[in-house]
Amino acid sequence: MIEFPVGAPLAADVLALANVLPSKPNRIVLEGRYVRLIPLDLERDLATLFSLSDGSPITLANKHVEAYDADEKIWRYMSGGPHKNSDELAAFLKLQIQAENGLCLCAVDCETGIQVGVANYMNNVPAHLKVELGNIWYSPIVQRTKVNLEATYLMLDHMFAIGYRRIEWKCDANNERSRRAAMRMGFRLEGVQESHLIVKGRNRDTAWFRMLDHEWKDTKQHLENLLRS
Repeated sequence: MIEFPVGAPLAADVLALANVLPSKPNRIVLEGRYVRLIPLDLERDLATLFSLSDGSPITLANKHVEAYDADEKIWRYMSGGPHKNSDELAAFLKLQIQAENGLCLCAVDCETGIQVGVANYMNNVPAHLKVELGNIWYSPIVQRTKVNLEATYLMLDHMFAIGYRRIEWKCDANNERSRRAAMRMGFRLEGVQESHLIVKGRNRDTAWFRMLDHEWKDTKQHLENLLRS
């Protein structure tokens, strides 16, 4: 008789968490040295987010970015954008705010107190203690700074601290910048799902990355070292 193996049983406290954590993550504020993550509020945040993501020149503290291609720098691999006006951006963000299994966070630059991007907990499935980080974008004024790195660090640390076992990161398989960021921050590539989605009328193959709870101790130290460097 052939025996088929099954997964190891989970501890009672782990299973208990899977039964009580909410599908829509609780509203939280995550504080770092470089970035503060707060639940996005369109009335408060929209105008600034649009002005820093529409291709116009940006000056923030002692940093300046000349006029840029917003599609290339931000929106090419996103499901929305570039946005012609703030109403279009508002419609894009409103869906994320209203998601029944997600939490939309606004990234605020700690040095200036200015809204510089958006990141989401999405596709949250507490019954399996897994969640995805996604719909993440930052203004060019903070790209290649520690804002993105620390925002991801804070989001990972929070979810693993409350008991999640798996955190996912998915991106267009052609999005080399996102793939490099995932690998640099300690996510592991599980594979590419071909013809996964149709986005903006184009085929999207999706690269799937993940991080597991037992990997977090070492990855956390790795990220803290990057933030100190």
